[in-house]
Amino acid sequence: MARSSSGIVAGLTVAALAAVGFLAFQASANVPDTLGEPSASGSAKPSASKAPQAKKDPAALPAPSGSGVRVVYSTGSDRVWLVGAHNKVKRTFKVTPSTVDPAAGTYAVTSRTGSTPGSDGTQIEHVVRFSLVNGIAFGFSAAVNGSTEAPDPEKKLGGIRSSRADGDAMWAFATVNAKVVVVK
Repeated sequence: MARSSSGIVAGLTVAALAAVGFLAFQASANVPDTLGEPSASGSAKPSASKAPQAKKDPAALPAPSGSGVRVVYSTGSDRVWLVGAHNKVKRTFKVTPSTVDPAAGTYAVTSRTGSTPGSDGTQIEHVVRFSLVNGIAFGFSAAVNGSTEAPDPEKKLGGIRSSRADGDAMWAFATVNAKVVVVK
């Protein structure tokens, strides 16, 4: 009897931890404005005007984007590059930015979720998260309904939305610990 009840307790504990983790992510993905502005340390800042990355070839990989296999995200041109070995761009695509930009720098994919409701209530898939700053979770995703509408500018959100096809490519490319480089 003791053996089977300890198995039930362990199962309930795992289920409770999973529920708490899911609720914590949902809470961090939709931070109310009343919690204040991002810190002055430059960790996250409100979106500024978007300037084109390069006039002659806006799809060209930004020069200061590091090396090695990586995801490159330009907050200035709202574009992502999936970069393989030898700096070879495997895919590039436009994205709909979040209302808050992540700071420029190098990150690693911290978690992935196959399907979940987004902070705007839209069902999203292939969520690839790479940072959590001041309660704002930054990551890439695609809406199941194909929507790439801009998020509510009154909310502080870190979700970067792509088409479903581009979301599929990101999901296949960016596994946990994959390098993500954010440039301006």
